[in-house]
Amino acid sequence: MKIEHVAIWAKDIDKVCEFYRKYFGGVVHPIYHNPAKQFTSRFVTFESGARLEVMHRPDICLTTGNANEEHLGFVHLSFSVGSKEEVDRLTRQMSDDDIRVLGEPRTTGDGYYESVVLDPEGNRVEITI
Repeated sequence: MKIEHVAIWAKDIDKVCEFYRKYFGGVVHPIYHNPAKQFTSRFVTFESGARLEVMHRPDICLTTGNANEEHLGFVHLSFSVGSKEEVDRLTRQMSDDDIRVLGEPRTTGDGYYESVVLDPEGNRVEITI
């Protein structure tokens, strides 16, 4: 068994999809729109086969809190980029592109080398080896 995909609600589907394409090599698929439900979505497929569904519906409330605070429920996506050097490079590139970096590259207490950034809508994205 494997997880087929993970979905997130977004205000701006195109902006979110572009983030995952630009920084993680995702392939953005055509937009799907259901006018009756005012529902729109796009899938982003990554090299490993993992997929992210980015969805929008105008009645979904925007509930952004403080990105620095943890909360119950879905917490982050994690991308393995293959090396410490790539974690450092990608984090630096994102910082240069004004992507908010919450956690600079570091080795965690449990031995992971990672950084943490926010996607355009404030979702946490972990970059690891």
